[in-house]
Amino acid sequence: MTIPNFLTFIRIFISPIFLVLYMLGEKMGISHVALPWALLILMGISELSDAFDGYLARKYDQVTDFGKIVDPMADSISRLTYLLAFTTGVVQLPVLLVFVFFYRDSVISALRTLCALRGFALAARTSGKVKAVIQAIAITTILLMMIPHSLELVSTKTLQNWSLIAVSIAALFTIGSGIEYIIVNRHYIYLLLTNKSEA
Repeated sequence: MTIPNFLTFIRIFISPIFLVLYMLGEKMGISHVALPWALLILMGISELSDAFDGYLARKYDQVTDFGKIVDPMADSISRLTYLLAFTTGVVQLPVLLVFVFFYRDSVISALRTLCALRGFALAARTSGKVKAVIQAIAITTILLMMIPHSLELVSTKTLQNWSLIAVSIAALFTIGSGIEYIIVNRHYIYLLLTNKSEA
């Protein structure tokens, strides 16, 4: 258990806490004014762990095969948890929109795993990192909009509209990064589908 892997597990651990707080926070005694701030703090810790686990792994030469698999999985778990939470409550994101993120991550993860089992790795792409940043911005936008909403300065409809716009933009980038990933790695995917070995 290296420090980078520990930080990755923190990200996974935070995800269900975020979900429970978003859905049941007020029943647990957290006021509707304090709730967005609590959710922002949780997401901030999660994003910091995401930033530092890779940095520390490279700095201290602690990059492991385990980390390479679990780190992107933790990213998917955390961001999908946030987005799925937002399909309920005041935000009310369309479930079908959230499934865009789910299917993209599932397809890419399956391809990476299957190719790794065949002995060739599909490298991460810059577009994937940009996608992750845009997703984080979209989620942060929703949480920030929840603050004036909790103070009755922004209507529920305005919150929902801005949330839909932010996540729709993130969904477009998510689809684009997935398509680019497949195009760039089409040679390896061809080898996988035809059951051939790399020459």
